Amino acid sequence: MFKSLNAVRIGGREVLPLIEGGKGINATNHMSSGAWALAGGIGTVSAVNADSYDENGNAIPQIYHGRTRRERHEELIRYAIEGGVEQVRRAWEIASGKGAININILWEMGGAQRVLEGVLERTKGLVNGVTCGAGMPYRLSEIAAQHGVHYYPIVSSARAFRALWKRAYHKAAEWLGAVVYEDPWRAGGHNGLSNAEDPLKPEDPYPRVKAIRDVMRQEGISDDVPIVMAGGVWNLEEWEHWIDNKELGAIAFQFGTRPLVTKESPIPEQWKQRLLTLEEGDVLLHRFSPTGFYSSAVRNPFLRELESRSERQIPYTTEEVGEHTFLLDVGNLPRGQKAFVTQGDLFRAREWVALGFTEALKTPDSTLVFVTPERKAQIRKDQSDCMGCLSHCSFSSWADNEKNSTGYLADPRSFCIQKTLQAIGHGEDVEQNLMFAGHNAFRFKKDPFYSNGFIPTVKQLIERIVSGK
Repeated sequence: MFKSLNAVRIGGREVLPLIEGGKGINATNHMSSGAWALAGGIGTVSAVNADSYDENGNAIPQIYHGRTRRERHEELIRYAIEGGVEQVRRAWEIASGKGAININILWEMGGAQRVLEGVLERTKGLVNGVTCGAGMPYRLSEIAAQHGVHYYPIVSSARAFRALWKRAYHKAAEWLGAVVYEDPWRAGGHNGLSNAEDPLKPEDPYPRVKAIRDVMRQEGISDDVPIVMAGGVWNLEEWEHWIDNKELGAIAFQFGTRPLVTKESPIPEQWKQRLLTLEEGDVLLHRFSPTGFYSSAVRNPFLRELESRSERQIPYTTEEVGEHTFLLDVGNLPRGQKAFVTQGDLFRAREWVALGFTEALKTPDSTLVFVTPERKAQIRKDQSDCMGCLSHCSFSSWADNEKNSTGYLADPRSFCIQKTLQAIGHGEDVEQNLMFAGHNAFRFKKDPFYSNGFIPTVKQLIERIVSGK
């Protein structure tokens, strides 16, 4: 029989040790996070370009009028702050003072610090904590302390937490709410795999979490400050040996994928129904994201097109080298430049052109990718429409700095993440847009809880989780 799950103190509040994973851009909003808090856990509003509302409280599209990327970037920040504030207020009303409301921010999003401070300044007393990952958010603790909220850094290794603590977090130790360990092989969305880790060889999370606790103890952090296990958590029966485990100290669990399929989840119905049909292996850990991070998403036609695009790729040089390079005589080369390739690559390029992939696009790695004229036009339009949603974007070469450029060539092997996440979140085709999901998403189809297409309320889901199932 599953042991009882008791409330714990997290961020100064007594709550169930169950945290809703924040999913941007709009896959976690006031409805889901407010309901999660109302049920006694910690609900997490995504403050990553949250949806906007008119004066009557109706959701409205975010339309950009700026002529330059910088102008559109400023519009994006205004939208993000206004949307984040309204989402928090609505979640707080739904929660009715129960549980806790956190906000989630990605440190590598464009204007992250401005958005975070803008939301916190206008939601005093409503937000309990800030979860933050996607990069090394050294200023997170300082900003949280200034606004009197707790901070929950998302890390994937003890080494990352040690670096954050040594450099900055020890100065605001009292505001550390918890440390979120997000498993880089199992979690959905962007993952923190390092160059030293093999994306094809998942590691056991227990010793990795134990290593984080060891660092916390070395730095004098109480065992009462929880470590949150995130990524790959489906039911608690499988994690029962983690609960009340003296080696690990206080433990909480974050659920990101399961809350997507609830009545209160804001994602469109077709997205929910698609998740209920996934098979094991349908979620791919890939590196097409313009952030440069690995990420996990459903391997739908959108993702397969990115895979095939990169497969139609050959290295080239701008000058003839030796007797074994040949002038590329196919494809519309960028700016009429000459490109020299090997004989084998020349044959491959001719085959792709014969199939309709007649346009050659340069990449930052001195390669050419071959696409159709229609795809080239779409890539170029998406790049020119950039609004600076990331601190640096490989797809458009935008950078959130004075020069507004990474200094590198824009990469046609990637995609506009803002465009596709807004599209899928607002009802467009789930097969032709990026569909983030954790690697356990195939369990929807196998779990009897979801038989006959059953979609629970958040309250029903939490009751199920508390029972161990």
